[in-house]
Amino acid sequence: MTGSMDGHAEDRGRVYQASGDQHISEHHHYGGEAAPTNGPDSVRRPAVGRPPIILRDRTEVLERLRESMRAGRGGEVYVLYGMGGCGKTAVAYTFFQQATDGCGRVGLWVSATDRASLRAGMLAVAADRGAGDGELLAARNGLRPAADLVWQYLDRSAEPWLLVLDNADRPEILRDGNWLRTSPRGTVVVTTRRSAARWWPGAELQHIGVLPREDAARVLRDLAPHSGTQEDAAEIAERLGRLPLALTLAGGFLSQQVLDPWTLETYGRHLDEGERVELIDRGADALSEEDPRHLVGLTWQLTLDAFEAQGLPEATALLRLMARFGPEPLPLSLLNRPEISGVLPRARCETALRALLDQSLTELVDVGVRSAQSHAVLLDSVAAATPAQQIPVLNATAVLLLDAAVPDIPDAGPYDPLLRLLVPHGLALLRRIGDPSTSADALAVVTRLSIALHRTGDYLSAWETARAAADLGERQLGAEHRLVLAARSRAGRTLFRLGRYTGAEPLLKRVRATQERLFGADDPDTMDSGYGLQLVLGNLGRRDEAIRLARTTIADRRRALGPAHPLTLRSRSSMLVLLSASEIVAEDDGTLLSLPSECLRHLGADHTVTLGAHHNHAWALYLLGRFDEADQEIRLVTEAYRRRFGPEYPIALAAQQLLSRTQAARGHLDAAIELMTDVVARRVQGLGSDHPFTVAGRQLLSDFSSGRWRPPET
Repeated sequence: MTGSMDGHAEDRGRVYQASGDQHISEHHHYGGEAAPTNGPDSVRRPAVGRPPIILRDRTEVLERLRESMRAGRGGEVYVLYGMGGCGKTAVAYTFFQQATDGCGRVGLWVSATDRASLRAGMLAVAADRGAGDGELLAARNGLRPAADLVWQYLDRSAEPWLLVLDNADRPEILRDGNWLRTSPRGTVVVTTRRSAARWWPGAELQHIGVLPREDAARVLRDLAPHSGTQEDAAEIAERLGRLPLALTLAGGFLSQQVLDPWTLETYGRHLDEGERVELIDRGADALSEEDPRHLVGLTWQLTLDAFEAQGLPEATALLRLMARFGPEPLPLSLLNRPEISGVLPRARCETALRALLDQSLTELVDVGVRSAQSHAVLLDSVAAATPAQQIPVLNATAVLLLDAAVPDIPDAGPYDPLLRLLVPHGLALLRRIGDPSTSADALAVVTRLSIALHRTGDYLSAWETARAAADLGERQLGAEHRLVLAARSRAGRTLFRLGRYTGAEPLLKRVRATQERLFGADDPDTMDSGYGLQLVLGNLGRRDEAIRLARTTIADRRRALGPAHPLTLRSRSSMLVLLSASEIVAEDDGTLLSLPSECLRHLGADHTVTLGAHHNHAWALYLLGRFDEADQEIRLVTEAYRRRFGPEYPIALAAQQLLSRTQAARGHLDAAIELMTDVVARRVQGLGSDHPFTVAGRQLLSDFSSGRWRPPET
């Protein structure tokens, strides 16, 4: 086997992916000595802020659920469905507590509101049940099926469990990844608004409706016991449709009146008054008579009126701002920024938030990041009733807050739970904004968020974010808007990282051709898409096309950005793993082999591009037969990767595999076998026995052990 074919057939794809894109371009490394768990702090604690004081009228439902906890039972899926605000999560929470406190079950609670939250939560479940860091890292990076890993460990669990998938209002998310399964070791409970049986084959469906009159009245009296009689409470409960969310908001309001407490009779009179209460019907969204937002709107508007009367208009402003985002946990750090001053003074944000908490309009939850969370029905009704003249400044401020929370220049780093939490809020903003200019600003931020996710290795979330952002942006801006094309390009780059080369190639080709037609060949966006396409072509085995495109990108970047720009140096580095030994010596007037020194001079020793250039340079030295030099360089690179990203990280294993080759080439076959044995063991754990990377590593180890291996010919 020639040196060129040796690199292409066995290592080039792997090293090229790692060095050409993974640690130079995509920067998706983790910091520290070990891979992080990439999920909420705990799946053993329900992510709800305020559990119900007393759960009314759910005895029959809870008894049916408790039946599944009896000895020998397992394999059931229960779906609790009903309109928003009817208390599905409260039922699941109460059952969760009963199962863990009295039935000896391990309780596992996962938010299923969006793909990223579901995946992170389920991988945290796998970690709780014993999955190792390497396996979790591979699943997170899209290198092995994440759902299979999770259910493998759930099936192996030594303890029986209860798994709650909360707020699964988009059941297609569960279906797409085959996340919802059964196991004899446990019981699954799903809460959702979607009741169609086709979404829940084999599950037992349980409707959770509004409360009976007497129980609804008791909810009001549980929260505000001194505000009136049982009959008074029953009358107000009927007015509020006996919807638990509306009752909770009303009771929270009544319980907080101190200087001039309202009675239930007074509350009912205010429900009859007022034009302001009916603002809910003037919003942007048309509401049907059955829509629960009508009922919720009756309650929160009275609370906002009270805020105004008490000299707390900032609470109203903050709630309307929060309604521009989604119902998922909203990191508190997002609100604690000077950019919020467009809507309310930053110094008053704490007081405003406390007022919302006191009135049960939001609640604090801890999902690894301290956050505030409001019910989706409440946010929808607030958004619909927001005066039209306030919407532009609310949208602009929301975009500024999100922009400040996303890194200006995303780079390699450890997993940051804040990034994943920002995704649904960025997409919610894109859905709510109707102004093209503000939509463009929001799309730019969400695309940058996708890049940041990509560069921490959360490829699936990055792809889903970029794809969804492009689709939403296209509705407002058109298919050929610069920012829409940039989001599509980012989606293509992430498809490449997920190994979906056949999907990435046509997408990147189409985007690059459009960018070149609209903006020119030397436009930065065009060059970025060209670089991404070159990576795909190289991994598809179309070496000549990849080399031609790489040379074009290098020339364009030199001309547009200069020879010392990190993107120019990164593009040149990719040539070190594309070319054969003879081509490397002749390329770029013979200067390609001095690239690490250039990177060191212009960027510094710790820059990601510099480290990647050393990795690729070691491969080139190996092809050239300069084994001692290659061994010394790749040893330093391997140590740096292990120190920064952990021993299981893919590029750390790729570097270790190259180190095994240089050791073998220098005659240290025992050391090479030891290194490759470790690589294969870690890949088996992280990727599985049948993954191509594992198969290639096992073949190299076999060649070492049998004596078939030969160094590259020079």
